[in-house]
Amino acid sequence: MSNLKSRKRVDYPYFMSHQTRWSDNDQYGHINNSIYQHYYDTIINAYLIKFCGLDPLTSPTIGLAIATSSQYFKPLSFPQKLDLGLRVNKLGTSSVTYEIGVFLADPPLEGPAAVGTFTHVFVDRNSRKSVAMSYDLRVGLEKLIVTEEASSPGTKL
Repeated sequence: MSNLKSRKRVDYPYFMSHQTRWSDNDQYGHINNSIYQHYYDTIINAYLIKFCGLDPLTSPTIGLAIATSSQYFKPLSFPQKLDLGLRVNKLGTSSVTYEIGVFLADPPLEGPAAVGTFTHVFVDRNSRKSVAMSYDLRVGLEKLIVTEEASSPGTKL
């Protein structure tokens, strides 16, 4: 894995804006580390709903988080606005590993303030046994695949 601190906005095919909230701050005056998991969950599920046909209330297949991680590079705090970037680093038959870049939106910060990973395993809603991804889900996620070569400096996505 390349140096996550050197990631740029161009390394992420999908972005969404996010307004920090007063309650995101901890007693030290910056976004609490646990809140980043909310950011990751938000961009991932927004993408799955909008581009992969996921309906959290009725889809027969749902994604369960099995692993997450974060690396922090710059502190953020309310009332800053963020840009959340999303990519797929690994796509399996029933699982996907996402990478999320958290960037300061205003003023724009080219390097990430944090980078996280998040792995979903897709399971049958009722049995909770892993299942292969649906066609629509796979096609939507394939649009986010970025290889290390494609994200190297000087390469356009």
